[in-house]
Amino acid sequence: MTHDLDHTLDAVGPRLKRLRLRRDITLADLAEQTGISASTLSRLESGLRRPTLEQLLPLARVHGVTLDELVDAPPTGDPRINLRPVTCADGSTILPLTRRPGGIQAYKFILPRAKGEQEPELRTHEGYDWVYVLNGTLRLVLGERDLILKPGEAAEFDTRTPHWFGATGAGPVEYLSLIGKQGQRAHVRVAPKLDV
Repeated sequence: MTHDLDHTLDAVGPRLKRLRLRRDITLADLAEQTGISASTLSRLESGLRRPTLEQLLPLARVHGVTLDELVDAPPTGDPRINLRPVTCADGSTILPLTRRPGGIQAYKFILPRAKGEQEPELRTHEGYDWVYVLNGTLRLVLGERDLILKPGEAAEFDTRTPHWFGATGAGPVEYLSLIGKQGQRAHVRVAPKLDV
């Protein structure tokens, strides 16, 4: 049990550093956001100091992850509730939000800031996609169109249309994606107007 705890705590430092670098912020910026000194943050990231709960709570909040994700706690209970993020080779993170088979699947994507001009690699597949930007600026290349979507903006399209998603040089981007089989579309409903 003590060995498992030691291993878990030793792995927190590199995870903290990856999260900070993915958000493209400095130790000074993180210190200002968390109230933890930059030197303490540096020692935590390098593994020279073990984190306390008082340090982990603001770090998890600022990075937008749960404590379980921050310390890579083993899954417990219903696996549909304990959804784990997938980190890709390009630095992007995909967080599945649904696990039921069939139907529309929901994901949260976090793409790192673009470094230089990115050459889009357009892809196609069966289905229908609806995207909604939470934070940052999303570049969506859709067929011949090159679109820029800002927080609160959405797009929907048939995924047989060649498409590509990317961040801009302005910073990382977070967006939600609802993907369904061909013919399944996300329907946005509004309350009917009341006659006054």
